[in-house]
Amino acid sequence: MARPIVGITTYLEAARWSVWVREAAISPQAYATAVDKAGGAPLLLPPTSPASVADYVRGLDALILAGGVEISPSLYGEEPDKRVEEPQVHRDRFELALARAAVEADLPVLAISRGMHMLNVSQGGTLIPWLPDVVAHERHETARHEITVSVSSKVGKAIGDHAEVTGAHRQGVRRLGTGLQAVAWADDQIVEGIEIPGHRFAVGVQWHPERGTDNRLVESLMEAARP
Repeated sequence: MARPIVGITTYLEAARWSVWVREAAISPQAYATAVDKAGGAPLLLPPTSPASVADYVRGLDALILAGGVEISPSLYGEEPDKRVEEPQVHRDRFELALARAAVEADLPVLAISRGMHMLNVSQGGTLIPWLPDVVAHERHETARHEITVSVSSKVGKAIGDHAEVTGAHRQGVRRLGTGLQAVAWADDQIVEGIEIPGHRFAVGVQWHPERGTDNRLVESLMEAARP
């Protein structure tokens, strides 16, 4: 049986090789490794024109919206915050169109960290631009933390009702997008996981399931991607 082709969005960063420094579309190897271990064939997607999105969605069996720089607050009606890194406009525009098209086409999607925010915003949701202002602590900026998960959700069926996860973040979900449901929470009730009920697999998580040894969420994505 052919391996499912899994598109992975890429980081847009300055990269250096030999004597050159150039803007480059790059990806932490952990994403490709997790997909390969789960039985998929990873394909890196550079942030190009949104005109390419329809062709990508037709050609892919699944999609991972990867982490990276926080998305532009203009996409969800907020003013820029000087504490947040400058947004990557080209990447934002491409991934916003890609997330919308993937949901519309019922393409299996696993949205990770920044990717979860993009999935939420693509469906009309909003974000908390600077999380410490709301929760009055900075625990979300540390890597390891405990979460509670709805056992009836796709996330819960993959990893159980509690987990210790890896993923520091300074933004979070404020208002859920249309059709989205919260399925995982930190101890201060900040949303850590979202899903679209009825979709083949449209899941967003605040942490990084591609890191470490627990690959069950990526394996669940592969199961949804297979005919």
